[in-house]
Amino acid sequence: MKQKFNVITSTCVPLPLENVDTDQIIPARFLKATDKAGFGDNLFRDWRYNEDGSPKKDFVLNDPTYGGCILVAGKNFGSGSSREHAAWAIAGYGFRVVISSFFADIHKNNELNNFVLPVVVTEPFLKELFESISADPKTEVEVDLPNQTVTNKATGRSEQFEINAYKKHCLMNGLDDIDYLIENKDKIEAWERLNK
Repeated sequence: MKQKFNVITSTCVPLPLENVDTDQIIPARFLKATDKAGFGDNLFRDWRYNEDGSPKKDFVLNDPTYGGCILVAGKNFGSGSSREHAAWAIAGYGFRVVISSFFADIHKNNELNNFVLPVVVTEPFLKELFESISADPKTEVEVDLPNQTVTNKATGRSEQFEINAYKKHCLMNGLDDIDYLIENKDKIEAWERLNK
């Protein structure tokens, strides 16, 4: 799942629901696994499939009209428990970006740790995105991490978004926390020698 992140332009999957919690993202019965593999298959499992395993035709992930690597979600995405498995499922499905007007802090950090970029936009911009995608499912959104902008290609409107400088560096270079430490091993060792 480690991928360098620069500028992504993609169509979007709209999920205009507020207060989507981590149990809806990945139900608790799937938390026994300790490996990230296969979690994308169960993303939004109870909304996506009937009890017999057949797809629910009216759920957006089962609608071929929508696709792409950007999920546009309603306010307060990722609330509830702190399970990292929710971020595993989002990344495992293939989403690189989640756009919302508000994220639960722990979930937001879990996404960043799993190379998914959570982009916080204003309520009016989020509303406009949903409207553009509804009017034309082929609407593209550009997410420019170096410049920290998100652009609705249908309207040309852009917004700036915030990101921790450390996490931005890690995403742009495809580094997890361990990779970052290894990348800075010489500096750490030099500091230790100076401070004995």
